[in-house]
Amino acid sequence: MGVGRRFKKQGPPEPLSEEHFAKLKRKAGLPVDDVPTEAPNKKKRKTAKEPAPKSNGAGAKKVAPKANGKSNGVTAAPAPKQNGKGAKSKSKKHAPEPESDEDLSDGLGDGFSGSELDNDEFSDLEDDGVEGLGDDFLGSDDSVYDSDAEDPKERRAMFSEDEDESDAEEKLTAANIVGLSRKLDEQIAQEEAEAQAELEEAALQTNIERPHVLTDEEEDDLALKTKALLAPDLQLLRTRITDTLRVLDDFSNLAEEGRSRAEYTSQFLKDVCAYYGYSEYLAEKLMNLFTPREAFAFFEANETARPVVIRTNTLRTHRRDLAQALINRGVTLEPVGKWSKVGLQIFESNVPLGATPEYLAGHYILQAASSFLPVMALGPQEGERVLDMAAAPGGKTTHMAAMMKNTGCIFANDPSKARAKGLIGNVHRLGARNVVVCNYDAREFPRVIGGFDRVLLDAPCSGTGVIAKDPSVKTNKDEKDFMTLPHTQKQLLLAAIDSVNHASKTGGYLVYSTCSVTVEENEQVVQYALNKRPNVKLVSTDLPFGKEGFTSYMGKKFDPSLRLTRRYYPHTYNVDGFFVAKFQKIGPTPANLVKDKPTQAAAARQTEEVIDKTPIAADENVPEGARGQDDFGGFDDDEDEKYIERAKRNAMRRRGLDPKALEKPKTNGESKVETKAENKKSESKTKSKRKST
Repeated sequence: MGVGRRFKKQGPPEPLSEEHFAKLKRKAGLPVDDVPTEAPNKKKRKTAKEPAPKSNGAGAKKVAPKANGKSNGVTAAPAPKQNGKGAKSKSKKHAPEPESDEDLSDGLGDGFSGSELDNDEFSDLEDDGVEGLGDDFLGSDDSVYDSDAEDPKERRAMFSEDEDESDAEEKLTAANIVGLSRKLDEQIAQEEAEAQAELEEAALQTNIERPHVLTDEEEDDLALKTKALLAPDLQLLRTRITDTLRVLDDFSNLAEEGRSRAEYTSQFLKDVCAYYGYSEYLAEKLMNLFTPREAFAFFEANETARPVVIRTNTLRTHRRDLAQALINRGVTLEPVGKWSKVGLQIFESNVPLGATPEYLAGHYILQAASSFLPVMALGPQEGERVLDMAAAPGGKTTHMAAMMKNTGCIFANDPSKARAKGLIGNVHRLGARNVVVCNYDAREFPRVIGGFDRVLLDAPCSGTGVIAKDPSVKTNKDEKDFMTLPHTQKQLLLAAIDSVNHASKTGGYLVYSTCSVTVEENEQVVQYALNKRPNVKLVSTDLPFGKEGFTSYMGKKFDPSLRLTRRYYPHTYNVDGFFVAKFQKIGPTPANLVKDKPTQAAAARQTEEVIDKTPIAADENVPEGARGQDDFGGFDDDEDEKYIERAKRNAMRRRGLDPKALEKPKTNGESKVETKAENKKSESKTKSKRKST
């Protein structure tokens, strides 16, 4: 066949060196003479760009058997030596592309050079001081290493970046895992701290930009009048309110130089009045109850309606049955909260809630969630006598009747006859059979009837807690209202205290509540009652939630027991603004303290009636002729008849009748009798005149 192109190119193989034979003898256990080691002659390929490092360990690939001095295996890049042990190659290294046709082979590899054959897979097993690999490679501490990897001197440990290079020789134990986990946790905590610091720094940089809220120039009267006529820019007002709140929250850092806190508060008050439509007097009164941020939340909550709530009438049905019936009618609802066992909150309804068969059957009543609270605080028991001093429209009255299970007696009073009609309708519809409806001024109730086990006074108020229901409160309440209303509430509260029976075995309690949030109608009224009636004290309302009442307000100090009262706000609990206080009467009211003006006026009227309207009894022993001769004097019947006739005619005119109907035609017999009577009267008059002369 002749010589092939490969043989022409690489030539005949080099003869085996003596060192190679010495290694084979050592392996077989034969004595070996000292043979000088020869430097291996490394033959490079023509197309190789970089020489591969020599491997002193086991060969990466087994050498195939040679045929005719040629190698039919593909040349694999030898792996570098590490720790004196051979490493197995991960993957085959592709041979570089030949530069010319002469470099093309006949499908086989380029073979091994003579020096490469010397370093076969057994060549490193006889190295001094180095042991070979075991049969199952268990003796190796190193992992498989790729020939393309970096220099082994530059390899670092794979446990953690913070460990030293000496740690790479340690075995992976539980202690190392715990330490690594601890270091990772510390690193995460450090990163979170750095992120938080970065956020705070960004916020600080944002706050450094002080908002410009107050105007510097003073506007003249014409400009102010022109601005008052124009509609306010709501977006500008909202932005200015937000900026003002930012300044008031961090006044020391964000306030402009030379500006006081009062100026920002005044600007905030004006913007609130313009944005929400409050009168300046009422807005200032409400702002004094809260911080600026909370006051803004209160004003904002008053712009949205409270959820629709119904109360289950347990005299007719159960809440679960009612909820199922309403759900079947397309009503979306859920319990109002864990604090109430009878309330249901309505989210959406396909039918009018005031016209369902369940409503008409008295299974529920539309009632605000805050109206549950006074009755829950009062806690009427079965068989008691209870008074509701301002009962219309009947939500609280029927709630008490349900709690008492139609036992005992409830006096539902309301001073308005028109409102009492709605009260009677709800009492009948809900099936409350232990209710007596009456129409009295509640301030007279201790004189009308008293001795009640429990009394509920839901006093008339300004309605500052229900602005979402009645927005007219924003403008129609002025200083006069906050003087007259507390005066009436104080009178009603004293009357309610006097109506309670302090000796009741089960009761002796009074609950005072309003739908207002102002101090003048709540804490000040309660403090007045405590001062005027030393026989009462405040007790816990036992309500599961609510804010404590004020013990000091704008320099005024109240009794410390006012902490037992409870306040409710729309922005805090999503209920109407409300106030609840519970009293306990511990003794009779002293007689010298009962100085109510209505009682004194009634006593004066009774005294006058006894003196003026007592009839004068005729003495039977005195003859008829002498009865008119006493010191009292006689009556002029003719003159009296004129006044009587005139009064009858006026009364008939007021009723729309004809006064001439009194003039009837008289018969002859009647006229003769009348003339005789007139003659006798005239004779008696003349006789009396003669005797007197």
